[in-house]
Amino acid sequence: MTDVLHIKNGRVFDPANTPPEADGVRRDVYAVDGKIVGKLPEGARPTRTLDATACVVMPGGVDVHCHIASSTVNRARAMQGEEHASHIHPRKLEHNLRSGSGMLTPSTFVTGYRYAALGYTTALEAAVSPSGARQTHLELDDTPNLDAGFLLLCANHQHVIERLDKGDQEGAVAFISHMLRKTGALGVKVVNPGGVASWRRDATHHTLQTLDDQVASSSVTPRKLLQLMARVCESLNLPHPPHVHCNRLGLPGNVATTLETIKALEGRRMHLTHIQFHAYGQNNKGDFTSGTAQLCDTLNAQHHVSCDVGQVVFGDAFTLTGDTPLEHLLWKLTGRRYANVESELEAGCGVMPITYTDKSFLHSLQWSVGMELMLGCHDPWRVLLSTDHPNGGSFLAYPTIIAQLMNKTLRDEQLAKAHTRVQKHSALKDHTREFTLRDVAIVTRAGPARVLGLRHKGHLGPGADADITIYHDNPSDPLAMFSTPRYVIKAGQVLVDDGELRHAVKGQRLAATITPDEKGEALFTEYFRGGSYDVSQFGLHEHELKSCVSVKG
Repeated sequence: MTDVLHIKNGRVFDPANTPPEADGVRRDVYAVDGKIVGKLPEGARPTRTLDATACVVMPGGVDVHCHIASSTVNRARAMQGEEHASHIHPRKLEHNLRSGSGMLTPSTFVTGYRYAALGYTTALEAAVSPSGARQTHLELDDTPNLDAGFLLLCANHQHVIERLDKGDQEGAVAFISHMLRKTGALGVKVVNPGGVASWRRDATHHTLQTLDDQVASSSVTPRKLLQLMARVCESLNLPHPPHVHCNRLGLPGNVATTLETIKALEGRRMHLTHIQFHAYGQNNKGDFTSGTAQLCDTLNAQHHVSCDVGQVVFGDAFTLTGDTPLEHLLWKLTGRRYANVESELEAGCGVMPITYTDKSFLHSLQWSVGMELMLGCHDPWRVLLSTDHPNGGSFLAYPTIIAQLMNKTLRDEQLAKAHTRVQKHSALKDHTREFTLRDVAIVTRAGPARVLGLRHKGHLGPGADADITIYHDNPSDPLAMFSTPRYVIKAGQVLVDDGELRHAVKGQRLAATITPDEKGEALFTEYFRGGSYDVSQFGLHEHELKSCVSVKG
């Protein structure tokens, strides 16, 4: 039986297919059996019609960078027992009555429900160790309403560094190719390239200072690792370029490292993640300053570079990262409970709760820097919304961030509550730009889908997945508008109906299309003989890989 959905008379925002002057024009949208069509087939009649006369219609949201399913996320869940107790005993906390399974690291099914309730239908888990990939697939299978993929941590893998140290780039590429295919990953994640492996060998050194510092006792450098990862993405024709968490995250003056990282790839495509944490200048006293002026100028000129912002939100958050030296430093600075784990000499894992307060100079600066980046970069297609959930705050804060981007008065009110030094020196007060609904549709939908190489996501053209969000048309109150969609449709199925989440569907796993590599398989099998479990237990079996949606570059 053909399932036909008709959305009539809504103001449609579809930046991937329409010029600015055509966005917001009223028109009808049709979906047949979970796919968008330009017009109904002859003789077809709608199974359901939704009247969107007083509404805005957008594609379903796409979260370009979050942490929702991995062994690291599970460690964070275990550390937050007090939040997860609310699943059984709802209790009044500071600002709201909340139940479910925690706010920052909720369970798999609650994660899927909450994303759907915000109008999001696709998400990218941004950091998974090779040995943790199978578990991540199982968790994502248990997360309803979301099509999801993940990025594989490769840049601190011991064997990759050994191959590169021997000058065997071909072997390193083959080895990574096999891992990507066997784990069903969507792409490559680069975290503090070489810095984690170096700290693994000598924890007295917090961080590599330049891209040309040697990793441990090898000839490998962060620059060589970055260039290797770019080569991997190009040679395998991956849908997404290297997803780079730069060296020296969170340190004063690290904007210089970020700019050098962009230069290191020599014009190749790259995506810089949670870039707010990598955008700090330094004054002559060694204190933090904003580095957004330099960074915005570079991003505006370098069209091969995309990024997501990693916006900080005041309140509770949870640092969750593969950057183990950074997590150790945070623990030393705060003394809060934390865990740091090394995974099979593949990657690091660090978790620690944190609270951002507007009374703190650094936290206020971080909030301001994120806003400055979003407003100061000219091309919204390449500067995308994220909170690096849960590192900068929960994805549940997206409506608040969108509201501040759309309304200068709202962000000025927040700036007035910030630390006085930030109020005085922040360039944010001079930004008069206010995001339009088209801008919002780009940074939350069309842009992330394009950057991730998901051609069937983020737009409402024929052949796209029928993932659609319908909001009350109320741009004068964007917080209310984006907090509670009127309808959310996933693959043609109505999940949120008249503002209430009433239905759930199973999502799909998104994996890059990668041809089997016999050399890589042989290298991996030989290496794995020294592992702590059998190679037959690694990754997915062939029939499981076939169940993933294959995404081509």
